[in-house]
Amino acid sequence: MTTAALPQLLRPRALAPGDLVVVASLSGPLHARFEPDLEQAVVVLERMGFCVRRAPLLEAGRHRWWSAATPAEIAREFNALLRDPQVRAIIAHDGGQTALGYLDLIDIEAIRADPKPILGHSDISLLHLMLYAQTGLVGFHTDLATPGLGGHWQAASTARRAELEKLYSTLLTGPEPIGALPAGPSWECWHTGRTEGRLIGGVINRIVLNQATRYALPLERFDGAVLFWEEVGGHASHVWSYLQVLRHAGILDRISGMVVGVPTAVEGLGSPEGAPTLREIVLDALGDRGIPVLGNVEIGHAGPNLPMPVGTHVALDAQQRTLSLLESAVRPPTVTGPGS
Repeated sequence: MTTAALPQLLRPRALAPGDLVVVASLSGPLHARFEPDLEQAVVVLERMGFCVRRAPLLEAGRHRWWSAATPAEIAREFNALLRDPQVRAIIAHDGGQTALGYLDLIDIEAIRADPKPILGHSDISLLHLMLYAQTGLVGFHTDLATPGLGGHWQAASTARRAELEKLYSTLLTGPEPIGALPAGPSWECWHTGRTEGRLIGGVINRIVLNQATRYALPLERFDGAVLFWEEVGGHASHVWSYLQVLRHAGILDRISGMVVGVPTAVEGLGSPEGAPTLREIVLDALGDRGIPVLGNVEIGHAGPNLPMPVGTHVALDAQQRTLSLLESAVRPPTVTGPGS
């Protein structure tokens, strides 16, 4: 496969101890019962050495329909954070159903002028994909603040929490590649092979939605890419349909590997009535393409997330069940200019 020339990555500068990280409502609202989880997420970020602030829209009980506020209000606050030189990273409090409503309101020039890590997954996948398409910005596909750092992380073992904190801190502060991500017992080789390529992905329904907008990633961006995805809710048939959309779009013909997350609350998978497993659905959609596929990786709603920096170069060996980050998601703080 011939790999097209890729745009230059736009890396944020590495964070330093004491830098300001803002938790913001970039999609869904904060329900009062999750206030303790948010407070615990702040503790986790502070333990990593950062100063933490909550954005004004992140107020328990505040909402508009299923969102924290109107798309215009969220975009206004988001843009203010992007333009504030004191803010060095933004982490989404939660996912939801709102990012699609303000993609056209984001201050792209502010991102180019001062790129910052934007952390989160779920609905935040749209931001990562759109901003990578528009600017080359590395997308920090990581746990969300409230359900992730303050929720799933707290249910993990002490050793696992310490491992995640070190991993996330290194991701944000270390200009050197992380290397191999810690493999979990759930990881499965669904098709053998080894490849290297740019990491692109998110929730599969958000990938499909983004590709239906004017902010879609050009197909050339998928040449040789390692596509990662997961899904939450819905039905197994929906996952199969999303994969068929990616096939019809030509994306499955261009990628060199695939990483699939642990499915969450997806109905109709592997039931006694003969329903297919997720592995069977994936391999059915891929047909005879023969690319390496690593399945059941912690990159989504099922629990504590391993970081997946969108746009960076990775190595995948499905048979050995390894996934390695080969370049840093941030640039050294001494480098001048916004790019890498």
